[in-house]
Amino acid sequence: MQDKFTFEYAIIRVVPKVEREEFFNVGVILFSKRKKFLGIKYKVNSTKLKAFSSEIELDLLNKYLNAWKLICEGKPSGGKIGELELSDRFRWLAACRSTIIQSSKTHPGLCIDPNKELEDIFNKFVL
Repeated sequence: MQDKFTFEYAIIRVVPKVEREEFFNVGVILFSKRKKFLGIKYKVNSTKLKAFSSEIELDLLNKYLNAWKLICEGKPSGGKIGELELSDRFRWLAACRSTIIQSSKTHPGLCIDPNKELEDIFNKFVL
């Protein structure tokens, strides 16, 4: 157990019509303070997107999700939020919001490799 580290994750959801509260999962954000890790993995299924709404453009949605990725990576192009420390960036991304891109409540866990855990959670809840 000593070789395992705590982590938190949230599922990224697309909510095409916020007033209907219908959503589908498109990604995962994972944060581990002790491993100094903040990662994101996403993929938008265009067939699901069209089934939920024909009004949202796939390219635009991917641009918004890429902005989340830049924030996770702490790149200058991530803006002021991207300059914050890892935990603050995770909290900002996982915060409750009422837009077409939302995240679930955060969930805790233990892992050895946060990158592998991110991949496993993505495969389980998104693909």
